[in-house]
Amino acid sequence: QAELAARAARAGRHLLLDKPLATTAAQGRAVVEAAERAGVASVVFFTARFTAETAAWIGEQARQADWFTARAEWLGAVFTGDSPFAGSPWRREKGALWDVGPHALSVLLPVLGGVRRVAAASRGPGDTVHAVLDHAGGASSTLTLSLTAPPAAAGAAVELRGGSGVTRLPESAESAETALTRAADALLAAARTGRPHPCDAAFGLEVTETLAAAEALLDGAAPA
Repeated sequence: QAELAARAARAGRHLLLDKPLATTAAQGRAVVEAAERAGVASVVFFTARFTAETAAWIGEQARQADWFTARAEWLGAVFTGDSPFAGSPWRREKGALWDVGPHALSVLLPVLGGVRRVAAASRGPGDTVHAVLDHAGGASSTLTLSLTAPPAAAGAAVELRGGSGVTRLPESAESAETALTRAADALLAAARTGRPHPCDAAFGLEVTETLAAAEALLDGAAPA
């Protein structure tokens, strides 16, 4: 979507974007720069950030300053059973890092701060990826991401540990459609007020840069 998004911004259109914003840092920066030059609003749809219960939990944990470490596990069984995403060529090509990695980061970054460094990354079974992140707030976190987990092992979990104790991301029964409606409303509000939303294209770029750094480690190359 990155090329289309930059064109839309240059045409003066506000941007409701899917995650990830882009799959290279350069593409992501082009979207952010086009939106800034045109003065248009942007919102990237990270489902958890627009689901009422989970969004409230993220906001509550972000107000705590003593988190020590966190783990995020986003495990899907996308290519087995009756998953509606089983036929997705994009997911088969880019894998869990780019499909569910944005979801995990959308929860961790507002709580622990931006990622200063991807300290390590390694591959597991199927498209499984493990990564260790060093956050600006001083905490560390680990990611385990997969689209090829056994169906009985699938699920998502985020756990934070620190001076405030241990807390886990709550489950939500809200639909993705409800969350998407909130994202659209957030874009309208940002366009009307001129105040950037926390999940704007700049935040989407931060997520993309982190995933690109992890991908570079996985590929044994320096990040672009």
